[in-house]
Amino acid sequence: MKIITKNLSVLILVVITTGVGFFGGSLWTENKILKAGTVNVKGTTVPTDAAQVPEGPTVEQLAKAPAPNKDERIRGNKNAKVVLVEYSDHECPFCARFHGTMVDLLKEMGDKVAWVYRDYPLSFHPNAQKAAEGGVCVTSLAGNEAFWKYADSLAAENTKSGKLSPEAITQAAQAAGVNEAAFKECLDGDKFAQTVKDSLGTGSSAGIQGTPGTIIFVNGEAKELIPGALPLESVKASVEKYL
Repeated sequence: MKIITKNLSVLILVVITTGVGFFGGSLWTENKILKAGTVNVKGTTVPTDAAQVPEGPTVEQLAKAPAPNKDERIRGNKNAKVVLVEYSDHECPFCARFHGTMVDLLKEMGDKVAWVYRDYPLSFHPNAQKAAEGGVCVTSLAGNEAFWKYADSLAAENTKSGKLSPEAITQAAQAAGVNEAAFKECLDGDKFAQTVKDSLGTGSSAGIQGTPGTIIFVNGEAKELIPGALPLESVKASVEKYL
């Protein structure tokens, strides 16, 4: 019994020591990545903002993405040659940051480009599905411009607090000019739950695995994926080669 007790004590000590070493190493590695501001993904150094998104879709997958149409939630020139279709999550912090990048892109490039928003709510964001449904409700009740006000409000709230709440979703709809009672009736009735799931499905079929995932379309043909929340200059460089 003494031998077993002695060996058990040694085993516990080894496990604890190994665990502490692994945890310390993980913290060191994370600290190095955060200080550098970049991470290496398959041999390429990219900003940490983009690091959450895995390797992009194949050409065959990308071709499955539905071409943008003028009836979608679109910002910018509806007749633009280049359209950026963003699969996004209102509760994703990377998406909130990229939202500002896209606003700046449209300011700089004017009528040369357009931006389409498609829903891709991630399951681990508790309010993402309802925020997405809320966006469709706002669009149905008040139109395209109201949706973009709603999206702007949610991006600002996400940037400020790092999360969303049901109250923030309702407030964003009101800020967009939508009647609160009509909005709640639409949202509580799950009227557009399937619409959002269908959007997520088209993104998954096209190889989207994380958010934001933005597909560049040129004259209705999918050309490439902008992987994650890349900075403005990187997005501009990707777009300009098609103009």
